[in-house]
Amino acid sequence: MISVLLVGNGNVATHLHTAFLKADTIVVTQISSRNLKNIPSADLTIIAVSDDAIAEVSSKINNKLVVHTSGGCSISELKNENNKGVFYMLQTFSKGKEVNFCEVPFCLEATNKNDQQLLDKVAKSIGEKIYEVDSEQRKALHVAAVFVNNFTNHLYKIGNDICTEHKVPFEVLFPLIKETASKIEFLSPKKAQTGPAVRKDKKTIKNHLDLLDENQQEIYQLLTKSIQNSVD
Repeated sequence: MISVLLVGNGNVATHLHTAFLKADTIVVTQISSRNLKNIPSADLTIIAVSDDAIAEVSSKINNKLVVHTSGGCSISELKNENNKGVFYMLQTFSKGKEVNFCEVPFCLEATNKNDQQLLDKVAKSIGEKIYEVDSEQRKALHVAAVFVNNFTNHLYKIGNDICTEHKVPFEVLFPLIKETASKIEFLSPKKAQTGPAVRKDKKTIKNHLDLLDENQQEIYQLLTKSIQNSVD
């Protein structure tokens, strides 16, 4: 059995704790990052806290292998005195939305072979997609993830706002959203790009801009220009 200590009680820690409780090879304990006076020993300590808190929290832990779960922070952010690593799951985690860890990519980093093998075992106890990714590669992945997830979700929000303002149901767009997401499994995003920006339909673009508020216009024009530059 592998003992795992989870530090944190946010979305990532909550989902990990639930998954580890179902794993036959893992014994898991969870504590709050605000309660670090009596820290249980463990084979692996996973700090699942905000990026800004990683250094402070890790500096208070003396367990033999301490890892963080951040995509945007390097392994050097850890300030514990013993072995370090990263246990990054490239997925969006929300409370109340179950996660299938078999579909989640685990991007792992350690400073030695034995620790890497331990991280692999722990990840394989709840998932299947395991990758060895260093800090620079993970940083690039995290930036890419912000574009395809966080920024895309904000565009969903804008689309929803437009639908609400004009009294049409946002759900009408769900099949289009699903088709766009599934299409890039078979086509490159560049080849999958459609719409008035690619076609340079000036009349349609103007009609769209006339419908939007100032903030939406700015985003629309920026994305239109970026799309047109990418296909020229």
